[in-house]
Amino acid sequence: MTKNLRRIAIWFVWLAVIVAVGAGVARHLKISSDLRDFVPPARTADQKLLLDEIGKGPGSRLLLLAISGAPQARLVDLSRGLDAALVHDPVFAQVANGGSDLADIASGLLPYRYLLSPTLDTHRFDAVYLRAQLQQRIEDLSSPAASMLEPWLRRDPTLETLKLARVWSPPRQPKLIDGVWFSDRGEALLVAETKAAGFDPGAQAAAIASLQKHFAALPDATQARLTISGPGWFGVQASRNTRAEADRFGAITTIGFVLMLLLAYRSVVPVLVTALPLLSGAVIGFALLALIFGHAHGITVAFGFTLLGVAQEYPLRVFSHRRVGVATSACVRELWPLLATAIVSVCIAYLAFFASGVAGLQQLAVFTIGGLVAAGVCTRWLLPLIVPPARRDMAATPGLLQAWHFLAHLPRPRWLPWLVAVAGACVVAFAPGRFWQNDLSALTPVPKAELQRDARLRAALGAPDVRYLLVLRGASAQDVLNLSERIAPRMRGLVAQHALDGFELPSRYLPSAATQQARQARLPDAADLQAALQQAMQGLPFRAGVFAPFVADVEAARELPPLTPARFEATPLGARLESMLVEQGNGWVGLGTLSGVNDPAAFAALTRDTGGAVHLLDLKASTESLVVAYRHRILAALGIAALLLCVAVTLALRSSRRALHVLGPMTLATLLVLVVLRAAGIPLSLFHLVSLTLAAGLGLHYALFFERRTGDEREDLRTLHATLVCVASALLVFGVLALSNVPVLRAIGLTVALGVAFHFTLSVLMAPAAHPRRES
Repeated sequence: MTKNLRRIAIWFVWLAVIVAVGAGVARHLKISSDLRDFVPPARTADQKLLLDEIGKGPGSRLLLLAISGAPQARLVDLSRGLDAALVHDPVFAQVANGGSDLADIASGLLPYRYLLSPTLDTHRFDAVYLRAQLQQRIEDLSSPAASMLEPWLRRDPTLETLKLARVWSPPRQPKLIDGVWFSDRGEALLVAETKAAGFDPGAQAAAIASLQKHFAALPDATQARLTISGPGWFGVQASRNTRAEADRFGAITTIGFVLMLLLAYRSVVPVLVTALPLLSGAVIGFALLALIFGHAHGITVAFGFTLLGVAQEYPLRVFSHRRVGVATSACVRELWPLLATAIVSVCIAYLAFFASGVAGLQQLAVFTIGGLVAAGVCTRWLLPLIVPPARRDMAATPGLLQAWHFLAHLPRPRWLPWLVAVAGACVVAFAPGRFWQNDLSALTPVPKAELQRDARLRAALGAPDVRYLLVLRGASAQDVLNLSERIAPRMRGLVAQHALDGFELPSRYLPSAATQQARQARLPDAADLQAALQQAMQGLPFRAGVFAPFVADVEAARELPPLTPARFEATPLGARLESMLVEQGNGWVGLGTLSGVNDPAAFAALTRDTGGAVHLLDLKASTESLVVAYRHRILAALGIAALLLCVAVTLALRSSRRALHVLGPMTLATLLVLVVLRAAGIPLSLFHLVSLTLAAGLGLHYALFFERRTGDEREDLRTLHATLVCVASALLVFGVLALSNVPVLRAIGLTVALGVAFHFTLSVLMAPAAHPRRES
């Protein structure tokens, strides 16, 4: 009884330490979603731009909003209320619903309106122009817009502020009803741009939650429906769906795993103990990431837990190899050399990930190696302290001897592995269809209905394309703005040719310094402007001196220095320019947004005529090129890992022949998984590669233990029992995962399940011959 209490106390202490260390690590370890950690260094300027600005492009940060389900007047109020709420939310860079941006212009940009507005490109503030403008203002004051215009009239009779608001409004807009955008379906439309990158699911989820909270707080919001679309929304939904499905399958497999342990060992002890080494390994892995890197990428966590799954087998081996009347510590001590060989061999192989030069893969190596070593150490020295001696020998499990007899007498023609290898290689090499999956969107597909709705809203709002950007390069910000102004007429020509539907260039928001100075030079001095005003006002119902603020503002504008990007970005509208004009290395890059790109090839002439300073960037193609580069790195790392594994196993077993019995089944089983995937027309993704690595780690265990010949038939039966439990648990977990509707989960589940089945079968068939006794 005392020993049992001691074991229980150690179990609680061990669990408490895991929880305490885990809580401490969780407070200090930051989970990153920066995809740049998982791609190799950029080799081209476009790749560098993509890595620097990934997810930060204006199109990728837009959320398209539609409010429906209520009377039109109510929708107008809801649109205005949501717009007002989001404008003051620091999560969002800008919001638009069709209303003017006069307040934004008044805040910081009003003195520069004459340098920013295109009016002075074609007109002068002479008596003729001013009289036409004043006559128009008389008509405006009799219109419904009088209440909006009257406060501006004394200092801005030519309405440059309103003209700027129109210039800075989207190129293509939906119809306006009471100053609010509406779709043809009667939905109130808005566009919200987040400050967070479009492919940062955590920050996007926070922005969407804030948006929904603001909407729910509006009066009568419960009577209407808010529809959200855009890259950020798709990413959040994909993450939620994946997490929900993983949680659901996790619950199913946990229940199944517990029932399987109870059936296999007829005891509750394995259920309570089995997870401790794995949890210890995970905590140590996270602690190492916190100490070495300070953060962990979300992909590292997902892939790391997948690869760490091999540690689940360590305690199962211990439970199956216990013997009646023998202390658990003695059984573990006998088992340890082979278990240590498996752990060390895999860890040496994973060192190749650390040498890859890719930060994410280095994190993966540290997490996996640290976790596997910790799980192994806990299995060797801590597990015996809490696991009591066996009350029954697993070798005596009913049906086990018959199963071993059947497996031992299966035909093993020596030519069969070679035939399978050659045939499999031919299938892998010559099967029709794509070999690799480079399209990341295929791994997290968006439902067709969501895509159709996004296309409809994007067309209605004239929102920019998320696939294409127009890249402008120059030595300085002014060079880029000058280039932007020069190509604007060409871009309008492409719109006229229907090569695209619309565009926005950086110079649309901030003209170059040269253009500002040219407009400034056309401003009259105070005396000339006053004389022109007096002549223009003759016979009109304006009292003398009413436009003195206008004269003062024009005089002040004549002395202003040109507005710079830095000064513009400090204004409420600065976020627009900040995302379109960025410094990169020794130069500057302008990002023009495009909508409705119908003919990408039409931009070739523009690229040629500008000497390559302007070109169309296909974000999809560039992303795929990064995927290919990353895959090359991981394949190189896996190749080196395979060589290191071969060396480690051969040295550990001290025999190339014995090593062949271990490495042969692993290699052939991996090939057969590829055969099935290729024959099924499934392109291979990075998730398949990681899954193949996990399956190979599991297969190493099967082959190592089946290769071992102790001369003790009952020990061989215990090996079979342990392996069957390990195989059944892996098939349960990953077989269920293979049924998922989420492509990522399905890829992992299917690949590992197939790998486990092939590795087990081939480890049996290619193991040294054994001759168990027949039952009498």
